Amino acid sequence: MTRPSQLPFDLPYRPALGRADFLVSECNAAALGWIERWPDWPTRVLVLHGPPGCGKSHLAALWQRRSGGALIAGPDLGGRDPTGLADGPGVAVDDAEKAPERGLLHLYNCCAEAGASLLVVSQTAPGAWPIALPDLASRLRAGASVSIALPDDALLAAVLVKHFADRQVRVPPGVIGYLVARMERSFAAAASIAERLDRLALGERRRIGIALARQILAE
Repeated sequence: MTRPSQLPFDLPYRPALGRADFLVSECNAAALGWIERWPDWPTRVLVLHGPPGCGKSHLAALWQRRSGGALIAGPDLGGRDPTGLADGPGVAVDDAEKAPERGLLHLYNCCAEAGASLLVVSQTAPGAWPIALPDLASRLRAGASVSIALPDDALLAAVLVKHFADRQVRVPPGVIGYLVARMERSFAAAASIAERLDRLALGERRRIGIALARQILAE
């Protein structure tokens, strides 16, 4: 007799974004150091860049809590008044490479005039952006910059554990080790694997073990 599959419900998924939830390793220690050093930055502008899922948004949220500044997504910048955003200790722009260039340049100038900090968060350094406005390109490239690199084994394992914990799922250490040895070495892959395993386990009413992990990696 076959067992009916269970439809996975879209339960609220709230990643933990506190300081204690940020997992530190050699690849991201410098970036965290810059955030915790604020407001003692050598320049008013810091560009924080790294691959998808590496914790950039987490660091931006930590900076916002530390500074009391504003946090805005790059695509939303076009509909906001940069003067109002810069009227405070600073502004963080997440996915900044997706922001309208003139809006980002205006925000940069407003922050400079107000003496506010500007945290620019992106996947790549500004030198790799196809920036059409020379003034924006020169200003961003003149600021301080710090990157987050790809994770080592220890951090990748810890990131997997955190993603499962955020979903209130406990996974045996042997499964984590199996995944780390065989998965794509990226933060984005860790997030995707945790989400897919959680859904598959719910849908098939199975515990997350080696067999389920093997099935996910084979897809």
